[in-house]
Amino acid sequence: MSTVRLTVGQAIVKYLAAQSSERDGVARRLVPGMFAILGHGNVTGLGQALQELGPEVGLRAYRPQNEQAMVHTAAAFAKHTDRLQTLACTASIGPGSTNMLTGAAGATINRLPVLLFPSDYFANRIPDPVLQQLEHPLEHDVSVNDAFRPVSRFFTRVTRPEQLLSVLPEAMRVLTDPAETGAVVIALPEDVQTEAYDWPAELFAERAWRVRRPEPEPELVAEVARRLARARRPLVVCGGGVIYSGASAELEAFARRYGVPVVESQAGKGALAWDHPSNAGAVGAAGGLAANRLAADADLVIAVGTRLGDFVTASKTAFQDPDVGFVSINVVAADAGKLRSLPLVADAKRALERLGAEVATGGWTGAPLPWRERVRAVKAEWDGIVDALRSGEGLAATRGGVDPGRVDPDSVDSGRLAQAEVIGIVNAAVGGHATVVCAAGSMPGDLLKLWRPEDPKAYHLEYGYSCMGYEIPAGIGVKLAEPGREVVVMIGDGSYLMMNSEIVTALAEGLRFTIVLVDNHGFQSIHGLQRASGTPSFLNELRGRAARGGALDGPYQSVDYTAHAAALGAEAVFAPTKEELLAALAAARSAERVTVIVVPAHPEKRVPGFEGWWDVPIAEATEQENVRAARWEYDRGRAKQRTV
Repeated sequence: MSTVRLTVGQAIVKYLAAQSSERDGVARRLVPGMFAILGHGNVTGLGQALQELGPEVGLRAYRPQNEQAMVHTAAAFAKHTDRLQTLACTASIGPGSTNMLTGAAGATINRLPVLLFPSDYFANRIPDPVLQQLEHPLEHDVSVNDAFRPVSRFFTRVTRPEQLLSVLPEAMRVLTDPAETGAVVIALPEDVQTEAYDWPAELFAERAWRVRRPEPEPELVAEVARRLARARRPLVVCGGGVIYSGASAELEAFARRYGVPVVESQAGKGALAWDHPSNAGAVGAAGGLAANRLAADADLVIAVGTRLGDFVTASKTAFQDPDVGFVSINVVAADAGKLRSLPLVADAKRALERLGAEVATGGWTGAPLPWRERVRAVKAEWDGIVDALRSGEGLAATRGGVDPGRVDPDSVDSGRLAQAEVIGIVNAAVGGHATVVCAAGSMPGDLLKLWRPEDPKAYHLEYGYSCMGYEIPAGIGVKLAEPGREVVVMIGDGSYLMMNSEIVTALAEGLRFTIVLVDNHGFQSIHGLQRASGTPSFLNELRGRAARGGALDGPYQSVDYTAHAAALGAEAVFAPTKEELLAALAAARSAERVTVIVVPAHPEKRVPGFEGWWDVPIAEATEQENVRAARWEYDRGRAKQRTV
């Protein structure tokens, strides 16, 4: 048997370079690059291998600024490539590796493949404890990397070189399985990374991993067709699985032919163009008027590629017909069985193809005319509301919620654009094919309602984990996945302060995209939720300590984000008006590097809710009158929840 003598680190680099994914006859490099922050735990192991063999085999190395950020970048890259590709990440022993935990959790929750190589203690245990090693009093083989176990889809620690012979193929299988994918974590002791072994040459032969498309059971497809034929008010809930499987055309054809309305989750938004006659917009806790009213009346709900999380189901209050039935199409059996659905465990594209053929054969002509007319009416009404919100109409400022005398927002923010206006201006300027990226704060809910995408890759929200700091690394991931696409990162000042360092990474890679930083003085999303729940303003705005009382309710802190972004090396523009924002967006499209546009926004001009509800428990015992009132409203909402 022919062998190749390589270190463990070198074998990993050479192996990854030979792996591809294949779907529908199209092959793609599965792991085209690796992000690496090097320390004593990996610089002489995997780091040395990347330096020596990376250019030779075509595995590109990237040097980010933060370990959490590099996992977010890999996840965004995987999301934009429909989970057919990903990036690997390596970090040093100790804090470098545990910094990747948050990114790993986000990837697993969002069903996105990422490949992580955290460094670990010495397998030979001679220099024990090595710098940054955890010493557990009872379990001597435990390291901090064991914290990855609950947030990983696959975890192992390689303590002998030959273990890679089984570990690496299993890791690739999980990465490319649409039902099992998530964070794949291979912990590498720092001494093992440098150990040499005579590897079978066939280990490094090129291999394509087929990304399967599970077919639905014909009997279940026939049953769904029968239920559709009986339904008077059918509704489709579109999730991210539609986009990942490339099923937008099949969903569009089904919805158009049979007049079935489609409502969207965060991950599914963009599968249908916003102006498609069947697209009723966002549903659930952060949903719009049209989708939430249709959901409340639907008697048959077909969920396609969605996890049916609490924002989509409005914490299980969205579907109010007492006899409503559910069908769920999903590659993950656990997701397909939620809400006591009839489960079609299948690929979205295949399931929609088979269902379309089945109902055509059965002679179903589609949703009843009254339901179609209702869809047209509520969609037209909702489109008008969105137009008004994007132009700033109907956004009168509140005055401090439950403590109106605290601050008059008009005295601080007079003339500032509302966040809804900023979204409308940016969307109109960059168009419906540019990818907008966001993750956390109040902006995801506003974008879900107000952004108007025209293709499936024009809307990129991380909302399964809603992780602050995801946005700028994700912009890098999208740009690496599709260099020719226009990318606009929408981010609040609170999230910007958490992970702005990756602007430096983008500049080092010569990437060009636009960051629109909306400055509204802190965590205004939770601030609004806090006050709506009856609690006075507390710890959410970016304020200094008051001279009296010592509370953080003094003057707003002044942060010069424009100067900060410029100091990092970006093009930086302060754009407080519509005209200045439009000019900055136009200039950014011809810039040669990242542009950060800072837009001060009115913190109190908020997009209202539209008959959605979110289960956020309110204190049951309190001396605060406003909290008692909020608890009464909360109990009213809970009474509408489906418990089975």
